[in-house]
Amino acid sequence: MKKISLLFLAVTLLMSCKNDQNSQETVNNGSTEPREEMTPQKEIAMANGLKEFDNIENLEFTFNVEVNDTLRSSRHWKWNTKTGKISMTEKDSTTTYTKNDSVSESDKYIDQRFINDTYWLLFPYQLEWSDANISKVSEKAAPISGDTLQMLTASYPSEGGYTPGDSYDIYFNEDNMIQEWVYKSANGKREMPTTWEDYEDHKGLKIAKMHQSPDGSFKLFFTDIKVE
Repeated sequence: MKKISLLFLAVTLLMSCKNDQNSQETVNNGSTEPREEMTPQKEIAMANGLKEFDNIENLEFTFNVEVNDTLRSSRHWKWNTKTGKISMTEKDSTTTYTKNDSVSESDKYIDQRFINDTYWLLFPYQLEWSDANISKVSEKAAPISGDTLQMLTASYPSEGGYTPGDSYDIYFNEDNMIQEWVYKSANGKREMPTTWEDYEDHKGLKIAKMHQSPDGSFKLFFTDIKVE
């Protein structure tokens, strides 16, 4: 009887180990592996093509600002995302530099404009790339359309960068696509709501080509977008 009990215990343990192994294999092959919980900011970034950005080598675009139907600024960019080589053409003059951890005084003019222009172009990714403090998500009426949308605030540290302490209220829909935002300066003296519209897919990168103020007097838009 003792031998039968020991044999039964051995078989039970063997079956238990086998079941544990099968469970582990099931997890490893991905069939029942629990999905990684993503933060709201990562969901926005992924919905806009963050994963596809890793496959991009060259990104080219023109950044334009129009005020009261007058073109105030236009800069054409070529960016090699692998080497960090960046060139800016502005008023028939081309400047080139390589972006790395440190920026020389002579390169700050182009670097500051590159940071500004790519923030508008790829802001959904900056929610993951940058060191912004992200608030909890709430539901609020968007400032321009009045639509009830999800909203979170991205606040930047009070030190470091070209515009420390700035913040953005970001209004996005159920598909995690930004519809509007409100820029707020650190000193509280400037607040600017603009739309996010005219989305276009460029090899998986979803880019809002047009941003404008409530009355349309201010327009910031992108042209000549090329992705390789």
